[in-house]
Amino acid sequence: MSSPLSSAVPPVPSVPSVLDLAPVVPVVVVEDAADAVPLARALVAGGLPAIEVTLRTPAALDAIRAIAGEVPDAVVGAGTVIAPEQAGEAVAAGARFLVSPGWTDVLLAAMRASGVPFLPGVSTTSEVVALLERGVREMKFFPAQAAGGTAYLKSLAGPLPQARFCPTGGIGPDSAPDYLALPNVGCVGGSWMLPADAVAAGDWDRVERLAREAAGLSAGARSR
Repeated sequence: MSSPLSSAVPPVPSVPSVLDLAPVVPVVVVEDAADAVPLARALVAGGLPAIEVTLRTPAALDAIRAIAGEVPDAVVGAGTVIAPEQAGEAVAAGARFLVSPGWTDVLLAAMRASGVPFLPGVSTTSEVVALLERGVREMKFFPAQAAGGTAYLKSLAGPLPQARFCPTGGIGPDSAPDYLALPNVGCVGGSWMLPADAVAAGDWDRVERLAREAAGLSAGARSR
């Protein structure tokens, strides 16, 4: 059952799969909610419409609410979901997908009950198998580089071809194409298109340029 959306946020169409939103999903930490809308507009203009706002700061829910209400071409989601109540709070603010760094059965149930797509985090084969047993086929692979990178994911494709991943953690423009070339990777998450100095200065033109480069990089990887 879907959680009710805030009256300030209009209903939005459902998202069939987080992995099919865009090849690169920006992972955003918003310190000031006033930055949320111009940041999201720059990412969308650069070709990256899916935006994961992490629930790491007090401004996160306000940022999700602002993007959902003011940037219609963005598909905003909530990341770093680590408590069951956060799933409902994020969806009420306008989040259209949820991402967690790991999972428990309680957290998984809350994300499933939210009514929006979700990516529970995994870093081991056993966690992948456990999620497959529970009917979950799409997952976040985190922390990607530290947990084995492309070699690890490639080794999972043979015995567990039904699992698909969004690797996140330590990925940049040089390594993203290698991940995107894997058959079990639908997208990657990263923050390299959001350098701290550009965000602090409100240099949204630079963010848009880096987003466009990221979108083009992913397209190149797909066509190889």
